[in-house]
Formats: sequence, C-alpha cells, structure tokens
Amino acid sequence: MHKTLAEARELVAGIREGLTTITGVDVLICPPVQLLFPMAKAVAGTKIMLGAQNAHEAAYGAFTGEVSVPMLKDTGCTYVIIGHSERRQIYKEDGLLLAKKVRAVVGGGLNVVYCVGETLDERESGRTQAVVERQLTEVVKPDVPADRLIIAYEPVWAIGTGRTATPDQAQEVHVLIRTHLAGIYGRPTADAIRILYGGSVKPDNAATLLSQPDIDGALVGGACLAPDDFLAIISAAQTARA
Repeated sequence: MHKTLAEARELVAGIREGLTTITGVDVLICPPVQLLFPMAKAVAGTKIMLGAQNAHEAAYGAFTGEVSVPMLKDTGCTYVIIGHSERRQIYKEDGLLLAKKVRAVVGGGLNVVYCVGETLDERESGRTQAVVERQLTEVVKPDVPADRLIIAYEPVWAIGTGRTATPDQAQEVHVLIRTHLAGIYGRPTADAIRILYGGSVKPDNAATLLSQPDIDGALVGGACLAPDDFLAIISAAQTARA
C-alpha cells in the first residue's frame, strides 16, 4: 500500500528509463488496485508487465470493497498475486479460500503468483518443509494449469525484517517446491515453472540469491519502491541468467 498516482508515475518512468539496457529478464509490477488503469498506460509499449496484488474469488456479487478477476483483466492485468504472507497473516486467508482464488485467476485467463512460506516459529521448530508442502497441497492440484502458475517462496520471518534466508536456505526450499510440483505435473513441466524468492531482496543480496539453480526470480518488496534499487535487482537477474 504505497504510492499516490503522481509518485507511481515517477517510479515507473524511472524503471522504464533504466530498462533500456536490460535484456533477458521479465519485469512485472503489481501496484495497488486504484493505480492499475494509469499504470497500464504508463507501461504500454514497454517490456513491463502488469499485475494485481489480490483478487476476490467470485466473478461478481455483493462484496463491497472487493475486486474481481474480470475487473482486473479489464485494466490490462496479466498476473495476480495470491496468498501473500500479509493476506495470510493479517487477513487470515486460509488454504480453502486461496484455492478458490487461484482457480478464479487462472479460470479468468490470468496468470497466478501463488505465495508460500513459513513463520519464524515454524522454521525454528523444524516445520518449514511440512508448512510449505501443506500450503502447496491445499491449492496446487492438476487442475491448475502449469503454464499459468508461478510459485513465490517468501519466508514470513524475512519479509520487511531485514533478515534474509541464506542462498542455501532459499535453494533448499526451492528444491522442495520443485520436487513437490514434479509429483503433480511431472519433472519436465515442474522444471519449467518459475519459482521466485521473496523476503528482503535487496541490491546487495540479489546476485547471490538469483545465482542459485532453482531460484528463477525475485518477488521484490520494499526495494521496488525506488527505481535505482529495483533496477539493480533486475540487473542482477540479467547477470544470473547470462
């Protein structure tokens, strides 16, 4: 929940300018819902894709304050984030609801970025694997098209705290996720599904994280609010994929 319209236009203009020398990296921005229409215009004709931060599971109805997938699609969105840790932790969205939301997104013709991750207590008690596998099992099933699915691993204890999973810790969970996906879709398809890391990704740690073999990109939080920081992470992704 950041940026007024004027601030968002300034941010995207800075990102657009910096992307002129970047190749081989897909860039997605997910602004607050009231900025989707103007940001669609701001990224028109560029390599920047547009996504939303959340969606309601129903296509329409008496759900004051909510936004449906058809409404998001109408803005020019092609992606929707579902299951972000803040939605889980603050708004108590559970697996049953998130499964409905994911199916609403892919059924509406959009791509989903489905987030999973453990809390600090769950990690310290040795439950990371069980939690992540449960979050995957609750939502990701064969009826979710693999070509519309991105998984984002975001350890809750590393979001906005300044703490970051080590490259080895992140890679270990990404391998777990990919192995789980292989059990659903088969290994070749699972290998093609992008798995992102999110959790205090910054310019000074992006390169080491993105160099891991099973980390296909980053779900960037606070560092995306400044063009120079976001562009530095994008540049690190370009180098890692070179």
